[in-house]
Amino acid sequence: MSLSSSTPKFRVAICGAGIGGLVLAITIGQFAGRNIHIDLYEAHDTITVTGAGISVTHRTTDVMRELGLFETISRVATKPSSSNYGPRVRKSDVPMGGFEWFHLICKTYKPGTSIHRKDLIDILKQSIPSSCTIHLNKRLTKYEKQSPGSLILYFTDDSTSTTDVLVGADGIHSSVRKTLFETIGSNTVDPSKIKHYSDPSWTGTLVYRSIFPAEKLSKLDPNNVALKGFTIFCGKGKHIISYPVSQGTQLNVAVYVSDEQKAGTPFEGHWVSDLSLEEVEGLCQNFEPDAKRLLNCLENPSKWALHVVNELPLFTCDRVALIGDASHAMTPYLGAGAGQAIEDAFVLGRLLAHPLTTLDNVPTALKAYQDVRLPFTQSVARESKRTGNMYDFCAPGYYDGTNRSNEREEMEILKEKILDQLDWQGEGEGSAVAEWEQAKRQLQEAIGCLKVRVP
Repeated sequence: MSLSSSTPKFRVAICGAGIGGLVLAITIGQFAGRNIHIDLYEAHDTITVTGAGISVTHRTTDVMRELGLFETISRVATKPSSSNYGPRVRKSDVPMGGFEWFHLICKTYKPGTSIHRKDLIDILKQSIPSSCTIHLNKRLTKYEKQSPGSLILYFTDDSTSTTDVLVGADGIHSSVRKTLFETIGSNTVDPSKIKHYSDPSWTGTLVYRSIFPAEKLSKLDPNNVALKGFTIFCGKGKHIISYPVSQGTQLNVAVYVSDEQKAGTPFEGHWVSDLSLEEVEGLCQNFEPDAKRLLNCLENPSKWALHVVNELPLFTCDRVALIGDASHAMTPYLGAGAGQAIEDAFVLGRLLAHPLTTLDNVPTALKAYQDVRLPFTQSVARESKRTGNMYDFCAPGYYDGTNRSNEREEMEILKEKILDQLDWQGEGEGSAVAEWEQAKRQLQEAIGCLKVRVP
């Protein structure tokens, strides 16, 4: 089925030039050419990056191959040293010396890579299509629907703009999400839950992050287990994750300290702040020596109050859609957040760029995106939270960190469950490319039905 070349296309506004927003612009530009004009609005004065390393799973790799970016990314990514690559998980809250609990090699796990966020952003910026206009220092406050259907965007600098389709890639504090749920109407969403959907929720977890040269740890402790690759140091209520980035020249380290009693309560203070090395070093005083020496090497550490987006009933309404953290900001325990944003952007971008998609049926295309991506991303978010509880020995019904006679047996049961958790990206779960094909079929069927009903 095809449409004539005279079929009008439309304008797409993307709020947020993070990983998801950039991949969306690239996908639309690559598959629609100049038939769709893209306005990419970024709140800062440059396209910046927060955080350090990210995991690139085989699902994300499939998308990068489709976009022709795989080879470029491979040149700066840190690759597995062997087919048996996977994090080594340790029982570390043993002051005189922890032990390797297990080597996390999943049953259907395909080894991925890790990459510094800055390296990935730099590659994506170089691939922005000519059909995309970038607008810096443009922080959206709200949007309104205009007659006969276009959208007017309001920014903090008192400027406005119009568009036909709006995509919120504006992160966990998304103004697009907030406006969507505040204006959606009581027939669609329970008014008492608007704030629950529009506002982020604190998990009760604080994350202490740093990235530093691997050589620094090597000089201090050349036999440190963290130098051997991806390592997870587990303890009651807290764990440390360490893995190499920048082709192994740097170590990305994150310390997670959780208090389930505080989950869902308001967080007082700045979500992100700098802190002293002494504060970080004092976090894991009951951990094994390798973990403490790792923390001694941190540079310019920052503290993050880990927030998430509560499960949403929908990702789209009319000609507005949400992607990435704006729709499903999740905990990082599966290393899936950035990858899911990339997958969202790819599926949505392919649908918007499809020859069958016109201004009149954009909501149909967005519905196909939502039907494919919403259930999967929310499932990943739930499993990520559960996995973090397991690393902290706080998962209900499983080993709770107590030293008793059957400790090893209980740890073995928990190990098997963690292995199952990590298999969310196994072969049985398909890929974002397969999800795009599924969404395309839904789009074709829906538009075919619409055409049949037109007199």
